[in-house]
Amino acid sequence: MDSFEIAGCAALAAVSAVFQIVHVGYPTPWGMWIDLVAIPWILAFFLFGWRGALTVSVLGALIITLVAPATWLGAFMKWIATFPMWFMLWVWVKTFKLKLKDFSKLKIILVCICLAIILRGLIVVPVNYYFAIPLWTGLTPEMAMQIIPWYIIVGLNIIQGALEVLVAWLLMFRFGLMRFSLWG
Repeated sequence: MDSFEIAGCAALAAVSAVFQIVHVGYPTPWGMWIDLVAIPWILAFFLFGWRGALTVSVLGALIITLVAPATWLGAFMKWIATFPMWFMLWVWVKTFKLKLKDFSKLKIILVCICLAIILRGLIVVPVNYYFAIPLWTGLTPEMAMQIIPWYIIVGLNIIQGALEVLVAWLLMFRFGLMRFSLWG
């Protein structure tokens, strides 16, 4: 990592922390927030590639652990849910030899979002039922499944995942941040 990338990752992690502290978003009745916290994590992918996304998301999750009311559990769930969003972008870069400018095409980003959301759903549903909800509420997985249907978890994650990637995409490709990118 060069100094520009280190400074950029630090700045994006700080923006993520501000979004968490200010808590801009919508609280759902099931404990999840539809928020802006992970948008800088996705933006880090567009600016710096997978290493930047990993760095900013890990730093962001650590900061959330320190400042969020849900402490480490909320940070872990935010990270585990957002990882598929930038990971799928990276998979497409490697699989199809894409360059950054290829992501400016709405068709490509929408296909990536759809695949990432499927992966996200496959991860967050069992993690919620067998780890987060029992730990957070004391409910058994069976009780959690009765109270919070899987489609609620998936639906909220569709909204959150699409928001994260599309806002980062807009900032990158429609508001001119692409000129600061270090790859492709």
